[in-house]
Amino acid sequence: MKSLSINYLLNIILTKISVSSDSKSQEPRLYRHIADSIVELISEERIPVGARLPSVRDLSARLNVSRTSLREALLALEIGGILEVRGGSGVYVSDNHEARSALSETGPGPFEVLASRLLIESEVAAIAARVATAGAIDVILNAVLEMERHHADYASNEQADRNFHVAIARATGNSALVGVIEYLWDQRGRLWGKLKEHFQTEEMRQQTLTDHRRVLEAIAAHDPAGARRAMRAHLEYVTRTFSRG
Repeated sequence: MKSLSINYLLNIILTKISVSSDSKSQEPRLYRHIADSIVELISEERIPVGARLPSVRDLSARLNVSRTSLREALLALEIGGILEVRGGSGVYVSDNHEARSALSETGPGPFEVLASRLLIESEVAAIAARVATAGAIDVILNAVLEMERHHADYASNEQADRNFHVAIARATGNSALVGVIEYLWDQRGRLWGKLKEHFQTEEMRQQTLTDHRRVLEAIAAHDPAGARRAMRAHLEYVTRTFSRG
């Protein structure tokens, strides 16, 4: 009865998420409001093309917003051609800033997605550790091996990464959980791509493989607490790495 109740509630959540994402009247995301504030700041202070903006820390304090939301806004403005983010140097007003291209994405920002994944996938891993069959564990293992084989191939490695997390959800035997994980992964749009472009390193790629191995080992050992800890540690590491600077 408990399992049916969980399925029922998760299906309601998925339906509401889908309706919200497709709604034309959806409220602009927080990072879009912050992006507008940055554009106004550039205009009001007559910051010239090529000039560097204040640091993330200073902008965050000035606009009274979190650094993660600010970083999403900066990424959106970079994609829109308004700003140029130079690694290790800072954020500069682009010579294309007059165009003020609109960002087409209306979905959640990458840190919203990461926060949701941290909450949900840690528990999914724990459930998988309790009930996964030998066959389901083999599928998770194959996804890890695929990530290792395609380490240098970005697209294939990314697909194997997705397969790993979806395979863990499938190992729970709960189709609603599979739907939730697939939905969260489908939200990884252009902002996510820019985030990885700026912050993903070879060290992070190697750590991801190590983290995935730890999650797999805990699930294979049928250790729910260990699987929860391993998945949480992995997603906290990703969030921490993408939030630095």
